[in-house]
Amino acid sequence: MKNLSALFSILFLITGCGDGKEDPVVVSNSSGKINNLTVVMDNEMWTGEVGEAVRSHLAAPVDGLPQEEPLFSLSQMPPEAFAGFARKNRIFLLVQKGDEPQIKWTENAYARPQKGVLIQGENNEQIEDLIEENAEEIISRFKRTELVEQQRRIKKSLKNDEELEKNLGVSLNFPTAYRYAKQTDDFYWIRKDIPTGSMEILVYEVPRNVIEKDTNIVGNIIAMRDSIGKTHIPGRLDGSYMITEEAYAPYLFESQIDKKFAWESKGIWEVKGDFMGGPFINYAVLDEENDRYVILEGFAFSPSARKRENMMELEAILKSAKIK
Repeated sequence: MKNLSALFSILFLITGCGDGKEDPVVVSNSSGKINNLTVVMDNEMWTGEVGEAVRSHLAAPVDGLPQEEPLFSLSQMPPEAFAGFARKNRIFLLVQKGDEPQIKWTENAYARPQKGVLIQGENNEQIEDLIEENAEEIISRFKRTELVEQQRRIKKSLKNDEELEKNLGVSLNFPTAYRYAKQTDDFYWIRKDIPTGSMEILVYEVPRNVIEKDTNIVGNIIAMRDSIGKTHIPGRLDGSYMITEEAYAPYLFESQIDKKFAWESKGIWEVKGDFMGGPFINYAVLDEENDRYVILEGFAFSPSARKRENMMELEAILKSAKIK
């Protein structure tokens, strides 16, 4: 506990100045797999109710995946182990008991880029309350950090998107590992083969009234997707094509792409007339100037394999879009 208190105090000194100036401490590059979160707390706390509170939020299932996968892969360690290379992970959560309840957000404390969250309470109940009250913000900050890192990796080797920009007015950062599977003046299908299947990107446009014809936005998006699937995305068998899974409606959120309003939907696709399916993420981006929605969609086919990282990559690519 003394070790953890010392860490907590040091991090407050590092990040607590609040003068807006750059941190003068030189730190090394952060490391770690995407969506791997280091949780620093003593073992007794981890196996008890505090650990359960952390797991229930930060390891909650990702929306829109066919198999249950956690938001973050959690690696817990006691404070005495949080040293050296263990401090280089890009995202970490540090929890301890102390004199007063508080939460602190840290940036680049031990490595760069790095986001940390420090939670302290007088007892387990106070700590659990802080976790509950701040879970949404903690998840949002960690997800943003991982998304930016994924986009940084993608930028190392970008595919040419000049034709996409010329015909649809959309610029998109995606790696050279992807290829154009189908392209017309108003529809692009971009694909990457992976060992267990494939990852796919669709870019097209629809008139504004296709999405806004009534208040049933999710129903309108499903109808649009199914129409596009029937026209452009055939299955393996004659007459089969991609549709939105009929048994469950997709999740629907409000979002932003390129500072423009977007409807974000996540769900499961399937092939009508065949046994194929997988997760999708769809952004209907409102382009008011051109009275249209730009549709950006990513979907994966990877039977019996985990798909969280596939969908994270697709989300990072779609969120890089610029609407010209």
